Amino acid sequence: MTRKPRVLITGASGLIGRLVVRDLSDRYAFSGLSRRPVEGIPHTIADITDLNAVRQASAGMDMVLHLAAETEDYDDWDKVRRVTMGGTLNMYRAAQEAGVKRVVFASAGSTMIGYEWYEGSPYGRLAAGTLDRLPEGERMLLHTDPPRPDTFYSVGKLFGEHTGRLFSDRYGMSVLVIRVGAVLPDDKPSLVRELPGYLSHRDLVSMIDKCLSAPPDLKFDIFHAISENARRWRDTDHAKRVLGWTPVDSSDVFDAATLA
Repeated sequence: MTRKPRVLITGASGLIGRLVVRDLSDRYAFSGLSRRPVEGIPHTIADITDLNAVRQASAGMDMVLHLAAETEDYDDWDKVRRVTMGGTLNMYRAAQEAGVKRVVFASAGSTMIGYEWYEGSPYGRLAAGTLDRLPEGERMLLHTDPPRPDTFYSVGKLFGEHTGRLFSDRYGMSVLVIRVGAVLPDDKPSLVRELPGYLSHRDLVSMIDKCLSAPPDLKFDIFHAISENARRWRDTDHAKRVLGWTPVDSSDVFDAATLA
């Protein structure tokens, strides 16, 4: 019988962690690290800023799915520096020391949201609901386009992307970055501005599964993760081509007229 890959989930008690444990435990042997307990898997109650605790939790793991971040105060530099940046560095250090082969890093679509801000931006008009798709002649943004973060939180996520690149180049670790779209508690938008970047629960879990199971020789890459929304403006073809990811949901099924 083939052994399931051992995967540590940091921030396992959050929405994404709970979805992954629920839907992928038949494929992976999950353990968790978070400030709140998670039932059903081996779990360490600790803060991601505690390097020794992260080291202990990482021992014996094949992969890490890194979800932990400061999500309550997006524009509090001190919290972003301590948790999102410092905690992510702890994770990479502990993973490298433990011989972890792959880190799947949950970055954020908000690393690109600054593109909505310039005057006349078609991406901003999509977010405002004055357009329902990109105008002819405008293009979707690629993972290779320069990031344009919208919060200190997003800058912290970019720190994690760049640190992952360094650890991949220096230590040969596989680091796959997912720029996660709008994953919502009820799995449906409540605001018009969530329609372009909406990412359904099952499309999210599918993307994480594709990254965890990707070939070992895929050493570093960045993927935009967004469902098949007509209003989307970040390109997902790269993820479909490299990973074989097939999103099946769309925000088009929601009536924009009923949203705030």
